[in-house]
Amino acid sequence: MRRNSGIRIGMSALLVAGALAGTAAASASASSSPSSEPVASEALLAALQSDFGLTEAEAVERLAAEETAIAVEPDARQAAGSTFGGSWFDPASGDLVVAVTDDTRVSRVEATGAETTLVQHGEAALDATLASVDALAEEVGAPAGVASWRVDPRVNSVVIDLVEGQESSAAVAEFVAAAEETGPVTVGSIPEAPSTFAAGTVGGDPYYTGNVRCSIGFSVHGGFVTAGHCGPQGQAVSGWDRTHIGTFQGSSFPGNDYAWVSVGSGWWTEPVVLGWGATSDQLVRGSNEAPIGASICRSGSTTGWHCGSVLAKNETVNYSDGTQVREMTKTSVCAEGGDSGGSYISGDQAQGVTSGGWGNCSSGGETWYQPLNEILNAYGLTLHTA
Repeated sequence: MRRNSGIRIGMSALLVAGALAGTAAASASASSSPSSEPVASEALLAALQSDFGLTEAEAVERLAAEETAIAVEPDARQAAGSTFGGSWFDPASGDLVVAVTDDTRVSRVEATGAETTLVQHGEAALDATLASVDALAEEVGAPAGVASWRVDPRVNSVVIDLVEGQESSAAVAEFVAAAEETGPVTVGSIPEAPSTFAAGTVGGDPYYTGNVRCSIGFSVHGGFVTAGHCGPQGQAVSGWDRTHIGTFQGSSFPGNDYAWVSVGSGWWTEPVVLGWGATSDQLVRGSNEAPIGASICRSGSTTGWHCGSVLAKNETVNYSDGTQVREMTKTSVCAEGGDSGGSYISGDQAQGVTSGGWGNCSSGGETWYQPLNEILNAYGLTLHTA
């Protein structure tokens, strides 16, 4: 099903019916190599200039540096070996920074093109602390005033973010004290409690499950991926015109927040993310993971196209309804109700699907996404690429 292509509403149909759906799959495909073709259209450069306050030359330079950092990271991680303490992109220097616990690995890591910094705790120790905090939350429950917790390689610690105004709660203080006994833990804050971004029915948007509207994520062979909280396995899905698209073939929430939907009934697939007029529609060429600090953009059915930075990875989110989702990536990109399930993309590399956050696109906020490669591996799906 497709609308006339010459108008904005037609582009929305392309997103749903073609761009972010897929055709049947059997083997997992984690990523594709970065394309040698330019990843920066004029419209994308304009969006980055607006959102980051860059000149056109600075935007081009940053995208090129981020592409290099993405390519360098696997080799740098391997060079660090067991001393690896995490990595991130530094916009100021344009370099990938790798934390290591042993200075004898510095020259080996820097030979890959990365910069290094010495830290006390390695990734394994930080991940073990995160797992202990997850176990604590399962055992005693995380109070509403605790928003999330994550490994942050830049501070070499697990960071627990509290909801502003609830830091002095007895339950919050008790949870933090218990968490601090598990390993390196520091405390931060966010302005309000996070929540998922599903919404009630609004006409003309990408897809519906009953009376809930969400956004399509990325094409895979056989369907599209989206957020798990948008519908359970077996849930029927309809498109912008309320005709049948397909069915949720798999869905996981809470714990995870991912799902995939089969596509048929005249709907088809293309490897595209809709730019909503803010930028040209973006071709998807792979799913190489962007580092912390890299620029990233999101496409959703409520607020369209917005950009920001990757703030953190491996974060457990404690949503306001008490559900928790693990191994999430946090960004400075805004979102609103109905954007759930929508696409996060860095350059031409698919990153993940929108789960939730706090704030909105008028006053600002932060969002979390479920990393895409985990979804592909969980269901044995292959990303549809250009």
